[in-house]
Amino acid sequence: MKLDHNLKLEQVQKLIITPELKLAIALLQYSSQELQDHIQEELLNNPVLDVQESRETDKEGDKEIEPPAPEELPVDADFPWAEYFRDMDIDTAAYSTGKTNATSVYQTSVENCAGMSGCMLEDLLGQLRLLSLTARQYRLAAYLAGNLDHNGYLQCDIGELAAALGADTKVLEKALRIIQRLEPPGIGCRSLQECLLLQLERLEKPPLLAADIIRRFLPAVADCRYRYIATRLGCEEQAVLEAVDFIRTLNPKPGSVFGEGEEVRYIVPDVIAEKVNDHYVVTNNESSIPQLAISPFYQKMLKNVTNDEQLSAFIKNKIEKAYWLIRSIEQRRLTLFRVSQQIIDIQKPFLDHGIKKLKPLTLKEVALNIGVHESTVSRATANKYIQTSRGIFPLKFFFSSGLPGSGGSDYSSHSIKTYIRELVDAENQEKPLSDQKLADLLEEKGINISRRTVAKYREEISIPASYKRHRSQTYGRK
Repeated sequence: MKLDHNLKLEQVQKLIITPELKLAIALLQYSSQELQDHIQEELLNNPVLDVQESRETDKEGDKEIEPPAPEELPVDADFPWAEYFRDMDIDTAAYSTGKTNATSVYQTSVENCAGMSGCMLEDLLGQLRLLSLTARQYRLAAYLAGNLDHNGYLQCDIGELAAALGADTKVLEKALRIIQRLEPPGIGCRSLQECLLLQLERLEKPPLLAADIIRRFLPAVADCRYRYIATRLGCEEQAVLEAVDFIRTLNPKPGSVFGEGEEVRYIVPDVIAEKVNDHYVVTNNESSIPQLAISPFYQKMLKNVTNDEQLSAFIKNKIEKAYWLIRSIEQRRLTLFRVSQQIIDIQKPFLDHGIKKLKPLTLKEVALNIGVHESTVSRATANKYIQTSRGIFPLKFFFSSGLPGSGGSDYSSHSIKTYIRELVDAENQEKPLSDQKLADLLEEKGINISRRTVAKYREEISIPASYKRHRSQTYGRK
């Protein structure tokens, strides 16, 4: 066989991702806050970009002061000036990314809302200052308070902490007992058992069996083995149930009353769905997204620097980048609107009647209806929220798997979980429903589901098995 080299010319079609396409893809998957941060960064890096302010009014407040019209730019065959000015408002030199608020109506901002009053450490240190402690006791107690996790537990070994401080273990144990006397009850504990016992010590008349159950039978309580506990303690099962119900009223995470100790985070919906007559209309929430414009100053400068090729090329490059940014933001707005409107149209029964009417939905179904790729729908719904009459939901919430039902109707997994929870809440506590019985009851409602699927959904919504939900005949659930 003869081997040789030759040159061959052929035409091949392949997809090339341009920088403009990369920018559009990146902006599409940004949330409102991420998009706002990106715009602020571009405003710092690109001097051509400017934020369009609301139109000013004269002193009497009756007539609007029109901004000066931008001067004409030289025609450049390498840049789509005609398309640019066709898409722009020539009077303001701005590509509209939303409705202009000409009246400058004041809008409430989340920054005006109050945050958390303080964190756990600050509260504990404030309580320590009110106690009659020596300087050394205060330092040791403050050191231990600083080592508590957000649940109020001391996860570090007391011996290791004593070695790190160069202090005696017994002295540090006394400092820990000082922490454990503070509020809330149970703070400074080292285990769940110690946490519950510390809370029992603060109560006047706790159930007699509560302390013994906490010390010896917490794993059995988790498995609902009440008859076993009653046999070991030599008492009636009803007394064990009363003690267990009381134990469950205690707080296993005392530090949770302070929250995470971080800044309060607010959810700003990207889309708002409002009901108009019998239909739901979707609008983009663009109150936090500034309207971008290309500065008329640099447009005029580009006209006057025709003799400086380097400066002219710099301004043209910046204007081109600004143009693609503004265009990509508008494309993101339109795509998000189309995807959200399609989702709301499909899930209209959910908005009208509740979670039981939520339909199973896939990305492919929405993509086919609006004529885009599935990845576009996935990016458009990522990290975004929608405000509806039933609350604020992530857009991903409306996508769920489902099961077929009788009559050609389908049921989403969220709807089925709601049915399972209702059946469990209404069950006879003496004879709790098994997974097979739940599957049979769901089939009576027209939902074709297997026992294993019922068990899967039951575990996902944190419902224990039937033997753990059993209650004796002489004592019901409180």
